[in-house]
Amino acid sequence: MALIDHFLARAVKRGTLTVIHPDGQHRTFGAPDPALPDVTIRFTDKAAERAILRDPGLGAGEMFMAGRLVIDQGDVLDLATLLTGNDRWETGQNNLEPSPLSRAFGAVRFRFSRFNMERRSKRNVAHHYDLSARLYDLFLDRDKQYSCAYFAFPDATLEQAQEDKLAHIAAKLAIRPGMRVLDIGCGWGGLALYLHRKLGAEVLGVTLSEEQLSIARRRAADAGVADKVRFELIDYRRVTGQFDRVVSVGMFEHVGPAHYRTFFRKCRELLAEDGVMLLHTIGRMGAPGVTDAWTAKYVFPGGYNPALSEIARAYEGLRLFPTDIEVLRLHYAKTLKHWYARTVAARAEIEALYDARFYRMWTFYLAGAAMAFEHGGLVNYQLQLAKSRTALPITRDYMAEAERALRQGGATA
Repeated sequence: MALIDHFLARAVKRGTLTVIHPDGQHRTFGAPDPALPDVTIRFTDKAAERAILRDPGLGAGEMFMAGRLVIDQGDVLDLATLLTGNDRWETGQNNLEPSPLSRAFGAVRFRFSRFNMERRSKRNVAHHYDLSARLYDLFLDRDKQYSCAYFAFPDATLEQAQEDKLAHIAAKLAIRPGMRVLDIGCGWGGLALYLHRKLGAEVLGVTLSEEQLSIARRRAADAGVADKVRFELIDYRRVTGQFDRVVSVGMFEHVGPAHYRTFFRKCRELLAEDGVMLLHTIGRMGAPGVTDAWTAKYVFPGGYNPALSEIARAYEGLRLFPTDIEVLRLHYAKTLKHWYARTVAARAEIEALYDARFYRMWTFYLAGAAMAFEHGGLVNYQLQLAKSRTALPITRDYMAEAERALRQGGATA
Protein backbone atom coordinates (compact mmCIF):
# COMPACT_ATOMS: atom_id res chain seq x y z
CA MET A 1 0.00 0.00 0.00
CA ALA A 2 1.37 3.41 -0.99
CA LEU A 3 2.17 5.83 1.82
CA ILE A 4 -0.57 8.22 0.72
CA ASP A 5 -3.07 5.35 1.02
CA HIS A 6 -2.35 5.11 4.76
CA PHE A 7 -2.98 8.86 5.05
CA LEU A 8 -6.28 8.67 3.15
CA ALA A 9 -7.44 5.56 5.01
CA ARG A 10 -7.27 7.55 8.25
CA ALA A 11 -8.92 10.59 6.66
CA VAL A 12 -11.99 8.92 5.09
CA LYS A 13 -14.30 6.72 7.16
CA ARG A 14 -17.69 7.96 5.91
CA GLY A 15 -18.49 8.28 2.22
CA THR A 16 -16.13 6.62 -0.24
CA LEU A 17 -12.95 7.87 -1.84
CA THR A 18 -11.45 5.83 -4.67
CA VAL A 19 -7.84 6.59 -5.57
CA ILE A 20 -6.27 5.65 -8.89
CA HIS A 21 -2.48 5.61 -8.67
CA PRO A 22 -0.14 6.40 -11.59
CA ASP A 23 0.53 2.65 -12.06
CA GLY A 24 -3.21 2.01 -12.48
CA GLN A 25 -3.85 0.49 -9.04
CA HIS A 26 -7.21 1.35 -7.45
CA ARG A 27 -7.82 1.78 -3.72
CA THR A 28 -11.15 2.61 -2.09
CA PHE A 29 -11.52 4.05 1.40
CA GLY A 30 -14.52 4.61 3.65
CA ALA A 31 -18.06 3.27 3.39
CA PRO A 32 -21.15 4.60 1.59
CA ASP A 33 -22.94 7.33 3.54
CA PRO A 34 -26.04 9.14 2.23
CA ALA A 35 -24.83 12.40 3.81
CA LEU A 36 -21.50 12.42 1.94
CA PRO A 37 -20.56 12.05 -1.74
CA ASP A 38 -18.59 9.23 -3.36
CA VAL A 39 -15.52 10.61 -5.11
CA THR A 40 -12.82 9.17 -7.39
CA ILE A 41 -9.46 10.92 -7.78
CA ARG A 42 -6.49 10.07 -9.96
CA PHE A 43 -2.82 11.00 -9.59
CA THR A 44 -0.93 11.48 -12.84
CA ASP A 45 2.51 10.91 -11.31
CA LYS A 46 4.19 9.77 -8.09
CA ALA A 47 5.61 13.23 -7.42
CA ALA A 48 2.05 14.57 -7.07
CA GLU A 49 1.42 12.09 -4.26
CA ARG A 50 4.66 13.06 -2.53
CA ALA A 51 3.81 16.77 -2.76
CA ILE A 52 0.56 16.15 -0.89
CA LEU A 53 2.24 14.06 1.77
CA ARG A 54 4.82 16.81 2.40
CA ASP A 55 2.14 19.46 2.94
CA PRO A 56 -1.46 18.22 2.47
CA GLY A 57 -3.14 21.63 2.30
CA LEU A 58 -0.65 23.33 0.01
CA GLY A 59 0.19 20.20 -1.99
CA ALA A 60 -3.40 19.20 -2.74
CA GLY A 61 -4.24 22.69 -4.00
CA GLU A 62 -1.14 22.97 -6.15
CA MET A 63 -1.51 19.48 -7.64
CA PHE A 64 -5.18 20.15 -8.45
CA MET A 65 -4.29 23.48 -10.07
CA ALA A 66 -1.57 21.79 -12.14
CA GLY A 67 -3.93 19.06 -13.35
CA ARG A 68 -1.89 16.35 -11.61
CA LEU A 69 -4.64 15.52 -9.11
CA VAL A 70 -7.63 14.77 -11.35
CA ILE A 71 -11.19 14.22 -10.10
CA ASP A 72 -12.79 11.50 -12.24
CA GLN A 73 -16.03 11.14 -10.25
CA GLY A 74 -17.57 14.19 -8.60
CA ASP A 75 -15.91 17.60 -8.53
CA VAL A 76 -13.69 19.60 -6.22
CA LEU A 77 -16.66 20.65 -4.06
CA ASP A 78 -17.55 16.97 -3.60
CA LEU A 79 -13.95 16.21 -2.64
CA ALA A 80 -13.87 19.06 -0.12
CA THR A 81 -17.25 17.97 1.27
CA LEU A 82 -16.08 14.37 1.70
CA LEU A 83 -12.80 15.25 3.43
CA THR A 84 -14.16 17.95 5.75
CA GLY A 85 -17.30 15.91 6.49
CA ASN A 86 -14.96 13.32 7.98
CA ASP A 87 -13.26 15.91 10.19
CA ARG A 88 -15.94 18.32 11.37
CA TRP A 89 -14.74 21.07 13.71
CA GLU A 90 -16.98 19.99 16.57
CA THR A 91 -15.79 16.37 16.54
CA GLY A 92 -12.43 16.24 14.76
CA GLN A 93 -8.84 17.10 15.51
CA ASN A 94 -9.52 20.75 14.70
CA ASN A 95 -11.54 20.89 17.92
CA LEU A 96 -8.45 20.30 20.04
CA GLU A 97 -6.60 23.26 21.43
CA PRO A 98 -3.01 23.39 20.14
CA SER A 99 -0.18 22.69 22.55
CA PRO A 100 1.55 25.75 24.06
CA LEU A 101 4.64 25.03 21.95
CA SER A 102 2.79 24.72 18.64
CA ARG A 103 0.67 27.77 19.49
CA ALA A 104 3.80 29.81 20.17
CA PHE A 105 5.47 28.63 16.96
CA GLY A 106 2.33 29.41 14.95
CA ALA A 107 2.02 32.83 16.52
CA VAL A 108 5.57 33.75 15.55
CA ARG A 109 5.12 32.44 12.00
CA PHE A 110 1.86 34.16 11.15
CA ARG A 111 2.63 37.43 12.91
CA PHE A 112 6.00 37.70 11.19
CA SER A 113 4.35 37.32 7.77
CA ARG A 114 1.25 39.43 8.45
CA PHE A 115 2.66 42.88 9.15
CA ASN A 116 0.38 44.81 6.81
CA MET A 117 2.14 48.12 6.49
CA GLU A 118 0.43 50.51 4.09
CA ARG A 119 2.39 49.70 0.93
CA ARG A 120 2.11 45.97 1.53
CA SER A 121 -1.62 46.31 2.27
CA LYS A 122 -2.19 47.89 -1.12
CA ARG A 123 -0.19 45.15 -2.86
CA ASN A 124 -2.14 42.45 -1.03
CA VAL A 125 -5.47 44.03 -1.95
CA ALA A 126 -4.46 44.38 -5.59
CA HIS A 127 -3.50 40.68 -5.73
CA HIS A 128 -7.13 39.68 -5.22
CA TYR A 129 -9.47 42.61 -5.79
CA ASP A 130 -7.85 44.08 -8.89
CA LEU A 131 -8.56 40.97 -10.93
CA SER A 132 -10.73 41.47 -14.01
CA ALA A 133 -14.05 43.10 -13.14
CA ARG A 134 -15.62 40.64 -15.58
CA LEU A 135 -14.59 37.73 -13.35
CA TYR A 136 -16.57 39.15 -10.44
CA ASP A 137 -19.53 39.87 -12.73
CA LEU A 138 -19.67 36.18 -13.55
CA PHE A 139 -20.16 34.82 -10.03
CA LEU A 140 -21.33 37.66 -7.76
CA ASP A 141 -24.85 39.05 -7.47
CA ARG A 142 -25.99 42.09 -9.46
CA ASP A 143 -24.91 44.47 -6.66
CA LYS A 144 -21.38 42.96 -6.57
CA GLN A 145 -21.47 42.06 -2.89
CA TYR A 146 -18.28 40.10 -2.20
CA SER A 147 -18.98 39.13 1.41
CA CYS A 148 -21.27 36.80 3.35
CA ALA A 149 -24.94 37.07 2.37
CA TYR A 150 -27.73 36.80 4.94
CA PHE A 151 -30.24 34.02 4.30
CA ALA A 152 -33.29 35.21 6.18
CA PHE A 153 -35.23 32.63 4.14
CA PRO A 154 -33.76 29.18 3.34
CA ASP A 155 -34.75 29.32 -0.34
CA ALA A 156 -33.64 32.91 -0.93
CA THR A 157 -31.80 33.70 -4.14
CA LEU A 158 -28.28 35.08 -3.89
CA GLU A 159 -29.59 38.50 -4.94
CA GLN A 160 -32.25 38.47 -2.21
CA ALA A 161 -29.83 37.22 0.46
CA GLN A 162 -27.32 39.95 -0.35
CA GLU A 163 -30.03 42.61 -0.25
CA ASP A 164 -31.14 41.20 3.12
CA LYS A 165 -27.51 41.37 4.34
CA LEU A 166 -27.49 45.10 3.61
CA ALA A 167 -30.77 45.53 5.49
CA HIS A 168 -29.41 43.53 8.43
CA ILE A 169 -26.33 45.74 8.68
CA ALA A 170 -28.19 49.01 8.06
CA ALA A 171 -30.68 48.20 10.83
CA LYS A 172 -27.86 47.75 13.34
CA LEU A 173 -26.33 51.09 12.37
CA ALA A 174 -29.50 52.98 13.38
CA ILE A 175 -28.86 55.72 10.82
CA ARG A 176 -30.88 58.93 10.66
CA PRO A 177 -31.08 61.10 7.52
CA GLY A 178 -28.07 63.34 7.03
CA MET A 179 -25.73 61.30 9.19
CA ARG A 180 -22.14 61.00 7.99
CA VAL A 181 -21.02 57.40 7.50
CA LEU A 182 -17.54 56.02 6.83
CA ASP A 183 -17.41 52.70 4.96
CA ILE A 184 -13.94 51.16 5.46
CA GLY A 185 -13.19 48.71 2.67
CA CYS A 186 -16.15 49.78 0.56
CA GLY A 187 -15.76 47.24 -2.25
CA TRP A 188 -17.65 48.19 -5.37
CA GLY A 189 -19.81 50.65 -3.43
CA GLY A 190 -23.00 48.66 -2.93
CA LEU A 191 -23.37 49.22 0.82
CA ALA A 192 -22.55 52.94 0.62
CA LEU A 193 -25.11 53.48 -2.13
CA TYR A 194 -27.70 51.46 -0.19
CA LEU A 195 -27.22 53.51 3.00
CA HIS A 196 -27.78 56.72 1.07
CA ARG A 197 -30.68 55.43 -0.99
CA LYS A 198 -32.55 53.84 1.92
CA LEU A 199 -31.57 55.99 4.89
CA GLY A 200 -30.44 59.35 3.53
CA ALA A 201 -26.87 59.04 4.82
CA GLU A 202 -23.89 60.88 3.40
CA VAL A 203 -21.22 58.25 2.90
CA LEU A 204 -17.48 58.21 2.35
CA GLY A 205 -16.21 54.85 1.12
CA VAL A 206 -12.48 54.08 1.24
CA THR A 207 -10.64 51.28 -0.53
CA LEU A 208 -7.14 50.27 -1.60
CA SER A 209 -8.37 48.66 -4.83
CA GLU A 210 -8.11 50.88 -7.91
CA GLU A 211 -10.46 48.57 -9.84
CA GLN A 212 -13.13 48.78 -7.13
CA LEU A 213 -12.71 52.55 -6.79
CA SER A 214 -13.32 53.11 -10.50
CA ILE A 215 -16.50 51.05 -10.52
CA ALA A 216 -17.84 52.52 -7.24
CA ARG A 217 -17.36 56.08 -8.48
CA ARG A 218 -19.06 55.26 -11.77
CA ARG A 219 -22.03 53.73 -9.94
CA ALA A 220 -22.42 56.84 -7.77
CA ALA A 221 -22.21 59.09 -10.82
CA ASP A 222 -24.74 56.98 -12.74
CA ALA A 223 -27.12 57.21 -9.77
CA GLY A 224 -26.67 60.99 -9.61
CA VAL A 225 -25.45 60.89 -6.00
CA ALA A 226 -21.69 61.47 -6.38
CA ASP A 227 -21.99 64.54 -4.16
CA LYS A 228 -23.51 62.48 -1.33
CA VAL A 229 -21.71 59.15 -1.78
CA ARG A 230 -17.98 59.65 -2.34
CA PHE A 231 -15.22 57.10 -2.76
CA GLU A 232 -11.49 57.56 -2.16
CA LEU A 233 -8.35 55.48 -2.68
CA ILE A 234 -6.90 55.82 0.80
CA ASP A 235 -5.73 53.66 3.68
CA TYR A 236 -8.12 53.78 6.65
CA ARG A 237 -5.22 55.00 8.79
CA ARG A 238 -5.10 58.23 6.73
CA VAL A 239 -8.80 59.14 6.98
CA THR A 240 -9.61 62.33 8.88
CA GLY A 241 -12.82 63.95 10.10
CA GLN A 242 -15.77 62.96 12.27
CA PHE A 243 -18.45 60.42 11.40
CA ASP A 244 -21.71 59.47 13.05
CA ARG A 245 -21.30 55.88 11.94
CA VAL A 246 -18.39 53.69 10.87
CA VAL A 247 -19.00 50.40 9.09
CA SER A 248 -16.56 47.83 7.78
CA VAL A 249 -17.65 44.67 5.95
CA GLY A 250 -15.18 42.01 4.86
CA MET A 251 -12.10 44.20 5.31
CA PHE A 252 -10.91 43.37 8.83
CA GLU A 253 -9.59 40.02 7.55
CA HIS A 254 -6.86 42.02 5.75
CA VAL A 255 -5.86 44.30 8.66
CA GLY A 256 -3.41 41.87 10.27
CA PRO A 257 -3.31 41.02 14.00
CA ALA A 258 -0.42 43.41 14.62
CA HIS A 259 -2.68 46.29 13.57
CA TYR A 260 -5.99 45.37 15.22
CA ARG A 261 -5.47 47.87 18.03
CA THR A 262 -4.55 50.57 15.50
CA PHE A 263 -7.76 49.81 13.62
CA PHE A 264 -10.04 50.18 16.63
CA ARG A 265 -8.17 53.19 17.96
CA LYS A 266 -8.58 54.89 14.58
CA CYS A 267 -12.29 54.04 14.45
CA ARG A 268 -12.81 55.56 17.90
CA GLU A 269 -10.93 58.67 16.84
CA LEU A 270 -13.18 59.05 13.77
CA LEU A 271 -16.47 58.50 15.64
CA ALA A 272 -18.56 61.40 16.90
CA GLU A 273 -19.33 61.39 20.63
CA ASP A 274 -22.58 59.46 20.08
CA GLY A 275 -21.10 57.46 17.22
CA VAL A 276 -21.67 53.77 16.48
CA MET A 277 -19.58 51.32 14.48
CA LEU A 278 -20.41 47.93 12.95
CA LEU A 279 -17.68 45.42 12.13
CA HIS A 280 -18.53 42.43 9.93
CA THR A 281 -15.68 39.95 9.57
CA ILE A 282 -14.91 36.31 8.96
CA GLY A 283 -13.68 34.80 12.19
CA ARG A 284 -12.49 31.52 13.61
CA MET A 285 -14.06 29.62 16.47
CA GLY A 286 -11.75 28.53 19.24
CA ALA A 287 -8.24 29.82 19.75
CA PRO A 288 -6.15 32.03 17.43
CA GLY A 289 -4.60 30.10 14.57
CA VAL A 290 -2.71 30.40 11.31
CA THR A 291 -3.86 31.08 7.74
CA ASP A 292 -3.35 27.95 5.66
CA ALA A 293 -0.38 28.12 3.30
CA TRP A 294 -2.33 27.64 0.06
CA THR A 295 -4.78 30.50 0.76
CA ALA A 296 -1.97 32.82 1.88
CA LYS A 297 0.04 32.07 -1.27
CA TYR A 298 -2.62 32.07 -3.98
CA VAL A 299 -5.74 33.88 -2.78
CA PHE A 300 -5.36 36.28 0.16
CA PRO A 301 -1.73 37.19 0.87
CA GLY A 302 -1.62 38.94 4.22
CA GLY A 303 -5.09 37.67 5.11
CA TYR A 304 -6.03 36.25 8.52
CA ASN A 305 -9.39 35.35 10.09
CA PRO A 306 -9.36 36.38 13.76
CA ALA A 307 -10.61 34.55 16.81
CA LEU A 308 -13.25 36.45 18.77
CA SER A 309 -10.77 36.75 21.64
CA GLU A 310 -8.31 38.59 19.37
CA ILE A 311 -10.97 41.10 18.35
CA ALA A 312 -12.07 41.69 21.94
CA ARG A 313 -8.51 42.23 23.14
CA ALA A 314 -7.98 44.81 20.40
CA TYR A 315 -10.73 47.17 21.59
CA GLU A 316 -10.36 46.53 25.33
CA GLY A 317 -9.32 49.66 27.18
CA LEU A 318 -10.35 52.01 24.36
CA ARG A 319 -13.62 53.01 26.04
CA LEU A 320 -15.82 51.50 23.35
CA PHE A 321 -19.05 49.84 24.48
CA PRO A 322 -19.67 46.43 22.86
CA THR A 323 -23.42 46.85 22.35
CA ASP A 324 -24.14 43.76 20.25
CA ILE A 325 -22.26 40.69 19.04
CA GLU A 326 -23.81 38.24 16.57
CA VAL A 327 -22.39 35.01 15.18
CA LEU A 328 -23.56 34.10 11.67
CA ARG A 329 -23.29 30.33 11.20
CA LEU A 330 -23.63 28.65 7.80
CA HIS A 331 -24.63 31.83 5.96
CA TYR A 332 -21.24 32.05 4.26
CA ALA A 333 -21.32 28.35 3.34
CA LYS A 334 -24.57 28.97 1.46
CA THR A 335 -23.14 32.13 -0.13
CA LEU A 336 -20.00 30.35 -1.31
CA LYS A 337 -22.01 27.48 -2.79
CA HIS A 338 -23.93 30.02 -4.89
CA TRP A 339 -20.63 31.56 -6.04
CA TYR A 340 -19.22 28.11 -6.79
CA ALA A 341 -22.23 27.12 -8.92
CA ARG A 342 -22.03 30.37 -10.89
CA THR A 343 -18.28 29.90 -11.38
CA VAL A 344 -18.76 26.37 -12.72
CA ALA A 345 -21.49 27.62 -15.07
CA ALA A 346 -19.09 30.29 -16.38
CA ARG A 347 -16.12 27.95 -16.83
CA ALA A 348 -15.62 28.62 -20.53
CA GLU A 349 -15.63 32.39 -20.07
CA ILE A 350 -13.30 32.28 -17.04
CA GLU A 351 -10.82 30.08 -18.90
CA ALA A 352 -10.98 32.51 -21.80
CA LEU A 353 -10.29 35.42 -19.42
CA TYR A 354 -7.38 33.59 -17.75
CA ASP A 355 -6.72 29.88 -18.33
CA ALA A 356 -7.69 26.41 -17.09
CA ARG A 357 -5.20 26.59 -14.22
CA PHE A 358 -6.79 29.79 -12.91
CA TYR A 359 -10.25 28.24 -13.17
CA ARG A 360 -9.12 25.23 -11.13
CA MET A 361 -7.50 27.55 -8.58
CA TRP A 362 -10.70 29.59 -8.22
CA THR A 363 -12.96 26.55 -7.79
CA PHE A 364 -10.53 25.03 -5.25
CA TYR A 365 -10.67 28.31 -3.29
CA LEU A 366 -14.48 28.54 -3.32
CA ALA A 367 -15.04 24.84 -2.54
CA GLY A 368 -12.55 24.81 0.32
CA ALA A 369 -13.93 28.03 1.76
CA ALA A 370 -17.52 26.76 1.60
CA MET A 371 -16.59 23.65 3.55
CA ALA A 372 -14.57 25.65 6.08
CA PHE A 373 -17.87 27.30 7.03
CA GLU A 374 -20.05 24.19 6.69
CA HIS A 375 -17.85 21.68 8.50
CA GLY A 376 -14.82 23.64 9.70
CA GLY A 377 -14.12 26.30 12.28
CA LEU A 378 -15.07 29.48 10.40
CA VAL A 379 -18.05 31.78 11.05
CA ASN A 380 -18.90 35.44 10.55
CA TYR A 381 -18.91 37.86 13.44
CA GLN A 382 -20.85 41.12 13.53
CA LEU A 383 -19.78 43.41 16.35
CA GLN A 384 -21.57 46.65 17.12
CA LEU A 385 -19.62 49.10 19.27
CA ALA A 386 -20.63 52.53 20.52
CA LYS A 387 -18.72 55.45 21.96
CA SER A 388 -21.54 56.30 24.38
CA ARG A 389 -23.69 54.00 26.52
CA THR A 390 -26.78 56.01 25.50
CA ALA A 391 -26.16 56.11 21.74
CA LEU A 392 -28.53 53.20 21.07
CA PRO A 393 -31.78 51.81 22.51
CA ILE A 394 -31.24 49.40 25.39
CA THR A 395 -33.18 46.55 23.76
CA ARG A 396 -32.61 44.97 20.34
CA ASP A 397 -36.18 45.53 19.11
CA TYR A 398 -35.17 48.53 17.01
CA MET A 399 -32.95 46.30 14.86
CA ALA A 400 -35.74 43.89 13.96
CA GLU A 401 -38.19 46.70 13.28
CA ALA A 402 -35.83 48.61 11.01
CA GLU A 403 -34.73 45.45 9.21
CA ARG A 404 -38.34 44.44 8.57
CA ALA A 405 -39.12 47.86 7.12
CA LEU A 406 -36.07 47.78 4.87
CA ARG A 407 -36.84 44.26 3.64
CA GLN A 408 -40.37 45.29 2.78
CA GLY A 409 -38.96 47.91 0.45
CA GLY A 410 -39.48 50.90 2.67
CA ALA A 411 -36.95 53.54 3.54
CA THR A 412 -36.76 54.29 7.25
CA ALA A 413 -35.36 57.67 6.30
